[in-house]
Amino acid sequence: MLRILIASSFLLAFGAPSTTLAQDSIESETGLVAVEIFAEGLEHPWGATYLPDGALLVTERPGRLRLVSTDGAVSDPIDGVPDVLASGQGGLLDVALDPDFADNRTVYLSYSEERGGGAATSVGRGRLDENGSALSNFEVIFRQEPAVSSRLHYGSRLVFAPDGKLFVTLGERGKMREAQDPNNHLGTIVRINPDGSVPDDNPFVGKDGADEIWSYGHRNVQSAALHPQTGVLWTAEMGPLGGDELNIPQAGRNHGWPAVSWGRHYSGKRIPEPSTRPEFADSIHSWTPVISPSGMTFYTGDMFADWRGNLLIGGLSAEGIVRVRIDGKQVAGEEVLALGRRIRDVVQAPDGAVMALTDEPAGKILRLTPAASQ
Repeated sequence: MLRILIASSFLLAFGAPSTTLAQDSIESETGLVAVEIFAEGLEHPWGATYLPDGALLVTERPGRLRLVSTDGAVSDPIDGVPDVLASGQGGLLDVALDPDFADNRTVYLSYSEERGGGAATSVGRGRLDENGSALSNFEVIFRQEPAVSSRLHYGSRLVFAPDGKLFVTLGERGKMREAQDPNNHLGTIVRINPDGSVPDDNPFVGKDGADEIWSYGHRNVQSAALHPQTGVLWTAEMGPLGGDELNIPQAGRNHGWPAVSWGRHYSGKRIPEPSTRPEFADSIHSWTPVISPSGMTFYTGDMFADWRGNLLIGGLSAEGIVRVRIDGKQVAGEEVLALGRRIRDVVQAPDGAVMALTDEPAGKILRLTPAASQ
């Protein structure tokens, strides 16, 4: 049985396609939810963000950035995207807009970059032209160090805070022990200025450690979102064999991986539980069996009134959206909205619909609305 679990974990990590078709509607605790295919023909879509005009910018892991119009039409690939190492879990990853996008049209991308010594996550930015057909003046503003030979655990979500600082989530690239060393970027969340420079109030500025680091001791964070009331960063992190985590990353804190975990190593070897090491920052919730969280958003719309304030987390192994009810800093309940597809990212549309990116060679964008509105 253990060998089967291990094999399944590796298939999930590298994107084995599901054979289950998405339903026309699904059950939720709050009522029936209609599911429609909004756009298709995307190869392993990974991240998405809305432009002010209602179109979606969507990354494809093999290295393409596309524009999806308000009627679901998918553009040709946008020019000017950097070369990526599309291997294993790597490729073109997340996308985010500059807080002043309306004035400067600056787009940020995270991606796996091949370098001497292997590969690592990088972040860059460029200007999207008025036609949405090309990025110009693309520049790299941050490079994860060191580069390693692994093709695992790149992270990496991009989230702008209310103060304009940029959070970047970074995996430990399968180099577990390095996540406990704050002198490198492996298994960290970093906080940088929009130009890549280091904020003066980062917790390790002037101390031992990499100046960009906000928190460390993480495994592979592929979900991140700001709480809509507090503006605080929340993340969901992939555990090993069990032990996915929901975290509120704390400045300067060590979150424990791999010294502690709510899961086990793939070999079945036990890992001390976080409660045995109170010096580490603990998660506020964990999942065993795993959901394999990727992408998430706090729902703030009107279309699903009962979901307002809930976390919607993409589930790869859960093959759906995990809806988490939040009470302060605690989880009050949850359900899986079963879509029969590995969900890589979840975003809220301007009208309050929920959009879900499916992680498949022939990937889709699914649109969820209350069934009564159809």
